[in-house]
Amino acid sequence: AQVLLESGGGSVQAGGSLRLTCNASTLTTRSRCVAWFRQSPGKERERVAHVYTGDGSPWYADSVKGRFTISRDNAEVMLYLQMNSLKPEDTAIYYCAAGTRYDTNCYHQPNYWGHGTQVTVSS
Repeated sequence: AQVLLESGGGSVQAGGSLRLTCNASTLTTRSRCVAWFRQSPGKERERVAHVYTGDGSPWYADSVKGRFTISRDNAEVMLYLQMNSLKPEDTAIYYCAAGTRYDTNCYHQPNYWGHGTQVTVSS
């Protein structure tokens, strides 16, 4: 089900920054984890970052580590992905997701997805 709504995508030159927002206010079930994914044409979907909503430290893919930051607002209604030092290879459709499992399936098979927002990084 598509119950999440992403925004904040756009076009930026290499080295620039964007902040993506995921509105999770329509969720009626308490999520256990939230995550960001991305997908480019012809490539497999890639998990960029995830974090358990209650506690725990965030996880980042090696491809974005040190450049991207996942965060939530105090009410955990909004999820953010701050993207700095963007590279052309970051170009993709970015999706936010939420899961209900306590094991790794929470982010391997999220229960809820957004429709995606396009990020384009030019060289």
